[in-house]
Amino acid sequence: MKNGRDFRGGTEVGDLGSSDDLRDKITRGERSEVAYSESGNSGEGQGDGSQELPTLDKVRKLQLTLYRKARSDKRYRFWSLYGEVLRADVLETAWQRVAANGGAAGVDGETIEAVALNPERKAIWMEEIRKELRSKTYRPSPMRRVVIPKANGGERLLGIPTVKDRMVQMAVYLVLMPIFEADFHPRSFGFRPRRSAHQAVEAIRESLRIGKTEVVDADLSKYFDTIPHRELLRQVAKRVSDGMILKLIKRWLRAPIMEEDNEGGKRMKANKAGTPQGGVISPLLANIHLNPLDHAVNEGCGEKPRLIRYADDLVIICRSGEGMGFRERLNRWLQAKGLKLNESKTRLVNSRRESFSFLGFTFRWQRSRKGTYYVHTEASSKSCQAFRDQIRSILNRTTTWRRTPDIVHEVNQKIQGWSNYFVLANHHRRFRKTNYFLAHRLRQWLWRKHGNRSGKYEKWPDELLFEKYKLYKLPTYFAERSG
Repeated sequence: MKNGRDFRGGTEVGDLGSSDDLRDKITRGERSEVAYSESGNSGEGQGDGSQELPTLDKVRKLQLTLYRKARSDKRYRFWSLYGEVLRADVLETAWQRVAANGGAAGVDGETIEAVALNPERKAIWMEEIRKELRSKTYRPSPMRRVVIPKANGGERLLGIPTVKDRMVQMAVYLVLMPIFEADFHPRSFGFRPRRSAHQAVEAIRESLRIGKTEVVDADLSKYFDTIPHRELLRQVAKRVSDGMILKLIKRWLRAPIMEEDNEGGKRMKANKAGTPQGGVISPLLANIHLNPLDHAVNEGCGEKPRLIRYADDLVIICRSGEGMGFRERLNRWLQAKGLKLNESKTRLVNSRRESFSFLGFTFRWQRSRKGTYYVHTEASSKSCQAFRDQIRSILNRTTTWRRTPDIVHEVNQKIQGWSNYFVLANHHRRFRKTNYFLAHRLRQWLWRKHGNRSGKYEKWPDELLFEKYKLYKLPTYFAERSG
């Protein structure tokens, strides 16, 4: 926007590198788990996003061809895609990814293990799906509703498709992803190949460093549950004219939801809006719906703000004094698209005076030992508390019957995952405190397990816990030297 009154879509796509680079970009993906700010690693309800799995050469070539065509002609609408979904190599790649992702059973109770353990059954099962697709008799089953508690006391509603539906969705995803990847803005980081939360964090730091210090810390209210189906399908149809592909997406969006009450009763509920979290195709569709916003803010505004987005989490970083106007315009844009801001969680922040959090990290300006100011980035207090709660759920009175090596192994898995996510330049203070907490919890657990009445610090000093028991120690030395 040049006159400062509204967002306007841009015409150019940010540089994703040469088209040849897509060979790697589309075959390797980031983890699609929730950031550790609300971590709860339940296997139930995990969606099947793009994963770090090899893609068959023919499928890779197909994706590269689609990407190049979409990249070269921004107005081209792909009209013959359904036949590509039926290809044996596409379906086999889709199965490999769904099987690797795991996840719970859908309404039919069929599990991935039940299909995978018997090669003969799997071959028959795959052929039946292909026949249904070829004869155009495939219909998706209802979604199984699962409620996941959130760290803030709320609930996340997940819709779990059947294994069969997840495989078909993955096959469609493999074909559609390179088309829309050519259109997505480079400051969109969620659920995209070769993009990560760490890249979003670095984009925020860089924006703050160049003088854009006012932040619209936005929270979309129930985004995945409120996306209007008609508007979303209109966005997909701008690139896809294949009627069968559009019908499949429409059927997945409108598949009824099966809910269970506390007494075990079941009921069907119509799905009038939203793309259920837990579905394979949902992250791609969610990105498609917000892609015009990415371009409108990043390329269509004369003030040159930066909108950095990870799925439905986003911040707009701008010069001082511009934030209120961008918040109002963002609210108008969302309302026009059938969405809305969560007013109670959306904040306008002057980063020079106060901190803000995004994707589990806290950002603030801080004075270094040399007297200069820098953007300090570390795990937020909320993320640390959620991690401590996870460790407490393992190291408590009810688990003292378990073998110590098994307990330490489970704890180490949690620590390493948390460490890998939060190990950025300014992590040493948080990590040092967390090491103290971990040693204390394991020492307390061993004391209870062995029934000692005293001397737990003498019997299990920190060195013993980290060296003999192999408790994973979070790295702090390098950060202290480099910070």
